[in-house]
Amino acid sequence: MSRGDRDPAYRAAGACLTPTSVDAASLIARMENVPFSGWHAKARVVMGSATFFDAFNSLSLAFALPILIGLWHISPRQSGLLIASSYVGQLAGALLFSWLAEKFGRIPSATAGIAIMAVMTLGCAIARNFSALFVCRIVQGIGIGGEMPVAAAYISELSRARGRGRFFLLYEMIFPVGLMAAGQLGAWLVPALGWQAVFLIGSLPCLVITFLVLRLPESPRWLISKGRLIEASDIVKQMEVSAAGIPSPTPPCVSAIVPNLDPVRGTHWSELFSPVYRSRTLIAWTLWFSAYFIANSLNNWLPSLYNTVYHLGLRPALRAASMTNVAQVGMLLICAFSIDRIGRRNWTVASFIAGAALLGILTFAASGSVSSVMILATLIYGIIGSTNAVLYLYTPEIYPTRMRAIGTGLATSWLRLASAIGPALVGVMMSARGIGSVFLMFAVIGIIGAFAGARMIETRGQRLEESSAGL
Repeated sequence: MSRGDRDPAYRAAGACLTPTSVDAASLIARMENVPFSGWHAKARVVMGSATFFDAFNSLSLAFALPILIGLWHISPRQSGLLIASSYVGQLAGALLFSWLAEKFGRIPSATAGIAIMAVMTLGCAIARNFSALFVCRIVQGIGIGGEMPVAAAYISELSRARGRGRFFLLYEMIFPVGLMAAGQLGAWLVPALGWQAVFLIGSLPCLVITFLVLRLPESPRWLISKGRLIEASDIVKQMEVSAAGIPSPTPPCVSAIVPNLDPVRGTHWSELFSPVYRSRTLIAWTLWFSAYFIANSLNNWLPSLYNTVYHLGLRPALRAASMTNVAQVGMLLICAFSIDRIGRRNWTVASFIAGAALLGILTFAASGSVSSVMILATLIYGIIGSTNAVLYLYTPEIYPTRMRAIGTGLATSWLRLASAIGPALVGVMMSARGIGSVFLMFAVIGIIGAFAGARMIETRGQRLEESSAGL
């Protein structure tokens, strides 16, 4: 007698899925059954190290710029362009590398982005004039913009539904830690060793990390989406052995657990605007633009604002600006341990409302006092910065594997656009209408973000195959 005759559950599995889909779906189910282990920790630490330097290198210019303004006689307009140049490159990198990640895999694409970032950060350190630094920052931005969305898709795809928010945000916390390190080291290194030091620190370790990332296993979910089930199975077995030493059993029928699994369907970016995904795409883009317009404009301009508008000395200005990233780490730590209870939507809406309210206070009552600006700007950045991390968690959850990297990459392109427009617009408005108008502009953007956040779909507790199904 065959197993199909003996086992009703096995007969049900055979009736509900084809052999290929049984293999694909059972692999997903096995991944969901594997608890967190050293295998996951290694992937998170190695990819997190790359993300650390992504953050460090994206902010390093802010702490070199106060010296370069005097050394190279850079105007406020040129300062804005220099800050924006990296984000122009990041926009191109996000679009290019997210497409490469769908076609060639998460690991090779992330590795290429990290390599470009490392080499061009070294180029920034040896630049001798505004034009050379401008070009290096653009190309460096291609690598920075390419690494982040691919890494987010990769880490998300290694996570299981239960506790995914905490698992992912503890990885994502590496980004504000990198920003914090850039602030703390920049405040110490730049006055002591010169502006080049912050770029050297950001480039040399990154070269080593490039090779470590290249050795990471590919995302099993991506392999499954390409029909490469044997390779995916080998990696899932590695996860199981690391967690328990033995393979976990395959559920007898997984069609009800993993809906609409299509392991070989192709992808085109236009699917983001199909009836199923159009609304969530437009909402995600609005959220990314709003959050990063505020956060990255503050982060890049505060050292110079403290130094030139509020007349703090170089070292106090750099130290005051660096506290924003300390606040972000604290807020994100709270977020990581509560996001799976509070939910993505509730946290995002509350953060935008709180940030907009504090910006309103800063606009109408506190912009004349440097102490008030330091306290409120630090709190605002910490609050809005936590939303930035939640968006990296949320966006991969709303798209299926076949379009997860490109969906995330296109969403992050709006952060690059916002980060290019925001600092340049701050320079123009500050010269024309003063610092109060800048804070008012940020408050309006925060209100827009809150309205968009209220339209998010809630994804907590759902498998990626469920939250992305568009049902």
